[in-house]
Amino acid sequence: MIQVLHVQEPGLFTTVQDLGRPNAISAGVPSGGAMDRFAHSAANLLVGNDPSHATLECTFSGPHLVAEHSCLVAITGADFDPRVNGTPAPAWTGIFLGAGDRLTFGARRSGARAYVAVAGGFEADRWLGSLSTYLMAARGGFHGRPLKSGDVLSVAGEPRRPTVSGRQMAEQLRPDYDDRTLQAIAGPHIKRLSPEGRGLLFEATYMVSRDADRMGYRLEGPQLVTSGEELLSFGLVSGAVQVPHNGQPILLMADYQTAGGYPVVATVVSAALPIAAQLLPGDELRIVEIDVERAREMRQSLERGLDSLRIALGR
Repeated sequence: MIQVLHVQEPGLFTTVQDLGRPNAISAGVPSGGAMDRFAHSAANLLVGNDPSHATLECTFSGPHLVAEHSCLVAITGADFDPRVNGTPAPAWTGIFLGAGDRLTFGARRSGARAYVAVAGGFEADRWLGSLSTYLMAARGGFHGRPLKSGDVLSVAGEPRRPTVSGRQMAEQLRPDYDDRTLQAIAGPHIKRLSPEGRGLLFEATYMVSRDADRMGYRLEGPQLVTSGEELLSFGLVSGAVQVPHNGQPILLMADYQTAGGYPVVATVVSAALPIAAQLLPGDELRIVEIDVERAREMRQSLERGLDSLRIALGR
């Protein structure tokens, strides 16, 4: 292993994440992984990695890192004003760092989560098949915890291909993070809402409350009233919109509980979850109903963006 980056300042909440551990859901462990899987995957592809490699997920602010060894990095997702040796650095682009170079971040300008990838992927602790940090169990990632000052990050292996700086993802192929519309399909318990309630769900504006983390967001807005008998617990997925007894919806995110008994009235589609991942407490959003065919089209559109990078890599 080659030590590549020394953590001088960790940022507010920086963890190692990959694409998660979906095979562990049956054991009651959430799949976890990167909140914004598109930004995570794009960062990896920009440095020549497979999307499954581990990246740094930086929440609300970025770390200050010093290169211990020359390396190729890429920064995607939220705009935290990245800089190399004090000079503004391009996002969604492969950037070469020489030994001693400093990668730092300034003030948050937009979004909630930025991703840093390094050619070869970050070395981390594997747990249940994944390198993702799961804080509730203190497993995976960098010793099961967020980064702290003094940590030294290593690469998992030699890059599979020659490292090439300057590779970039075109802006039109990235998610439109400024559009806070979350497309969703009707959930299995949509009929527990009255017609008026369904109209509120898919037409009203909600706000992300202060009670928001990697597990899920409590949304503040019009109260939704559900009817029917109490439900037995059932399996859940990321993107599920539950309605608890107080009528304020909960949007489940990457570290969601794997089972629950609140009605699920909608599910935010996978192609809209990158937008959800970039929301902050206080941000307003709308949930808009679409059909499954439109959800497939949205997912294929994002895949075409990643495919453009795969083609550039000759894959």
